[in-house]
Amino acid sequence: MFFEEQLAKEPPIPEGIVELPAMPLRDIVVFPSMVVPLFVGRDLSVRSVELALRRDRLIFLVLQKDKHEENPKREDLYDFGVIAQILRSATIEEGRLKALVQGVQRARLIDFVQKEDHWVATVEPIKEIEVPIESLTQEDKGYIASTKELLDRALALGKQVLPDLVMLIKDLEDPGKIADLTASLLDIKSSEAQKILETLDPIKRLRLVHNHLLNEVGLLEIQNRIRSIARERMEKEQREYFLRQQLKAIQEELGEEDQRKVEANEYRKKLQKLKLSKEIREEIKKQIDRFERLHPDSAEAGVIRTWLDWVLDLPWNKKTKDNYDLERAKSILDKDHYNLEKVKERIIEYLAVKKLTKGKSSNVQILCFVGPPGVGKTSLGKSIAESLGRKFVRIALGGIRDEAEIRGHRRTYVGAMPGRIIQAIKQAGTSNPLIMLDEIDKIAISYQGDPAAALLEVLDPEQNKNFVDLYIGLPFDLSNVFFICTANRIDTIPRPLLDRMEVLHLSGYSEEEKVFIAKNHLIPKLLTDHGFEPSEVRFTDEAILEIIRGYTRESGVRNLQRQISAVLRKIALKKLKGETGPFTVDIKDVREFLGVPRRYEQKEETPMVGIATGLAWTEVGGEIMLIEATKFKGKGGLILTGSLGDVMKESAQAALSYIKSKAEEYHIDPDIFSQIDIHVHVPEGAVPKDGPSAGVALATAMLSLLTEIPVRMDVAMTGEITLRGRVLPVGGLKEKILAAKRAGIYEVILPEKNKDEVLEELPEYVRDKMKLHFVSRLEEVFDIALYKPTTS
Repeated sequence: MFFEEQLAKEPPIPEGIVELPAMPLRDIVVFPSMVVPLFVGRDLSVRSVELALRRDRLIFLVLQKDKHEENPKREDLYDFGVIAQILRSATIEEGRLKALVQGVQRARLIDFVQKEDHWVATVEPIKEIEVPIESLTQEDKGYIASTKELLDRALALGKQVLPDLVMLIKDLEDPGKIADLTASLLDIKSSEAQKILETLDPIKRLRLVHNHLLNEVGLLEIQNRIRSIARERMEKEQREYFLRQQLKAIQEELGEEDQRKVEANEYRKKLQKLKLSKEIREEIKKQIDRFERLHPDSAEAGVIRTWLDWVLDLPWNKKTKDNYDLERAKSILDKDHYNLEKVKERIIEYLAVKKLTKGKSSNVQILCFVGPPGVGKTSLGKSIAESLGRKFVRIALGGIRDEAEIRGHRRTYVGAMPGRIIQAIKQAGTSNPLIMLDEIDKIAISYQGDPAAALLEVLDPEQNKNFVDLYIGLPFDLSNVFFICTANRIDTIPRPLLDRMEVLHLSGYSEEEKVFIAKNHLIPKLLTDHGFEPSEVRFTDEAILEIIRGYTRESGVRNLQRQISAVLRKIALKKLKGETGPFTVDIKDVREFLGVPRRYEQKEETPMVGIATGLAWTEVGGEIMLIEATKFKGKGGLILTGSLGDVMKESAQAALSYIKSKAEEYHIDPDIFSQIDIHVHVPEGAVPKDGPSAGVALATAMLSLLTEIPVRMDVAMTGEITLRGRVLPVGGLKEKILAAKRAGIYEVILPEKNKDEVLEELPEYVRDKMKLHFVSRLEEVFDIALYKPTTS
């Protein structure tokens, strides 16, 4: 009766084009005669409703093309909507309304604008086309009757429809009103409902609605059939349950033991062998009892079975005995790794404390090895584990995005499993292994959580005594685990995580160190791996040096190992073809086996104007970096190219400002700066570059350009600069000096404040070959770097 009353109350619509308050709808289409509640949340929509209530309760409703658009314009709305009457309105919370509206008449949208705090639409009401009953064809009458029958069928199949509305539709004979009211009941997309609204011909609209209703009834019939099949299966499962219960009673009468009891007793035997706290033992016992009561084929029994397998297989009280023989540990570390004296010293100190306290020292430090790839961070962890006599497990953290990878998944999830820490403990088989967390600087953050935050508890000796994996759900003591982390760079490790670790820097190797490592570590191991006797193949020092200089570009020795392997494969092929050894590999053989040398870093030979040799630090070690500057007619602009970061661009600006301030001292016409543009470019433009350490090289290149004095190409430089010409300290100096040495540059300009650090870290044989200039001001840099021709 409600709908009949509302239909009778339809207000008169003004003739011609009218202006009404408007409200865009996100995902619902309102039809004429349709009564629907609307939740109004947008401020402009709320104001439009309030304005309509103060006037004649009429509002224009129109569908948005994109429901996510918060502030739609005219082009974001469809061309047809409906003029509606607001029947009731109520405030549900601050700034939101609930309005009951009834569609009154279709209208074409002419204009849509925002006025002050509400939306206003200029619309043209569309008069409904009246179709007299006597003019309906038999086919049209058939569509009307079929629509009413389909509504009855949908109601019988369980579609949620108000009976009053169905009765009202069945009493109607007007095809247009039948179509509109039936369309309001359809479960279709808003875009499809909009097509129905825009169909002005009543007969065509009825046929369109009839087709949608026919599809919906067909879908309801399929759903009913599926429900019927599911019901039959449930009844079958219940019948099987009762039969299994009877079978259980029969087995008990016959004295036959149930398989579940056998499994449960096995779990109880495992539990008795473990030394656990009372709380943990009680929880495991409760789960075993629960497993015994469940049906063996039920999903929950499978979940508990997997959980019990994990929990009872964990090494709760299994430990390996630490070996505190300091001489043995030093021997193992020296055998596997050349140099790295600071790291080796730190490990020996750790063992010494453990030996003095008889293993009871609780001061367990988390070590973090930071250095370029290939310097032996991971293999060093294996050597430490061997020297301690502990099990070694490596966890690769690179690219991990899910916090559950560390803490585990809750058992409620399908396919849940423990996190990687507990998996590593089980893999090691002891509760005190050495776990290496590899590539800790490459952990990613996503919507699934921050794995680095989950590691905070794991790597805190004060907290990890009661580490709870979400899958296991029981506290496990990680305080006996020796954690070692590795990283290529330190700036991407979160500060709270870094605070829990003792950082040990592993620098790159010099050429001399690489030759030694190749002869004493890599080649003996690779000969065995490739099926050679140690005496069958010999590499000359010159051949090894040629491989290092011509075929590798790295701070470590990983690529060197690959290239030596490539040479040995070629020799293995020769051996299989009948050639007999011993084989001696010299420079000629290297070039024959590996092809044309690729000289990665080479200095320019002759002094050049506007080009300076800088030094850069990267994740893979140090590199030389040529900085080029040129000038041309302009208005005083500075152009910077080469994929430079903000800090490096600011260094270039500071360098130019310093030169401008000292123009007269360097015999530069001050007026020239407003007449030219300077272009600074750093080659390898596709590689991003940033940092302040190129400041001195940028300043040198610009001063050379403006004074026409060439820059020495046999000098490399690094250092941050200030506007007053001071040279500030920078990092990564060992790698940078080694990069200069690789490129054949034996003279390097460095900040004065880095002097002690460089002299301590740089090997003596490298210092002896290099001429190091420590400077505190740019004037000293220019004196050294700018070419001074000798006069006879």
